[in-house]
Amino acid sequence: MSTRTSKLDMNALGALGLVAALLVGVAVDPVHAKPRKRDLDYVPAFASPPMAPVANGSIFQASNGYSALTNGARAAMVGDIVTITLVERTQATKSNSASTDRSGDIGLTPPATGPASFFKPTDIGASGGSTFQGKGGAAQSNQLNGEVSVTIAQVFPNGTMLIRGEKLLTLNRGDETIGITGIIRAADIGPDNRVPSTRVADARIIYSGKGEIARGSKMGWLNRFFAILSPF
Repeated sequence: MSTRTSKLDMNALGALGLVAALLVGVAVDPVHAKPRKRDLDYVPAFASPPMAPVANGSIFQASNGYSALTNGARAAMVGDIVTITLVERTQATKSNSASTDRSGDIGLTPPATGPASFFKPTDIGASGGSTFQGKGGAAQSNQLNGEVSVTIAQVFPNGTMLIRGEKLLTLNRGDETIGITGIIRAADIGPDNRVPSTRVADARIIYSGKGEIARGSKMGWLNRFFAILSPF
């Protein structure tokens, strides 16, 4: 009996070892993990290859492009790099309250003679009332500071530019992604090619993460399931 039990224990240990080996084999090293699929809204733009100049004997070739002497090294063409300084800060509060009060009463005076004369005035009457009070409030604040270098994706005739780009930080416990796209004015580009995020029109700024830290801050699927079913 003991020999049979020892064989069963050995088989169980062998099965557990095989499962552990399989789990280790299929584990993916986060450093060599498959690259994530990039969002097309934040893919950087690159300058198109220059056209071959026409051999017409002229020194100035319009196909090579030009910039004014006052522009210096400021970004002005598709593919140029612009640094967006993130200075986002929002704060919102909301509160409301409501109260209602309603009451009513009714009474009848019985006749002094007749079959109903034995009723007293206090015996025939009714009253009712209802009261409701409710309060609610909400507060939210967000703050985002940092810098993201993006590229000019398109230049419009009115002096505005479409910019887009993202920054991906791969940490030992997950990935952090900061992406931004929007429209800026050429006049808002500083000498160091920096633009504050408050000057970006139609801005779309994302800040998301993946990994252990991001998963640890989320509610589990079972808790979410019961939260949906809970009437409270």
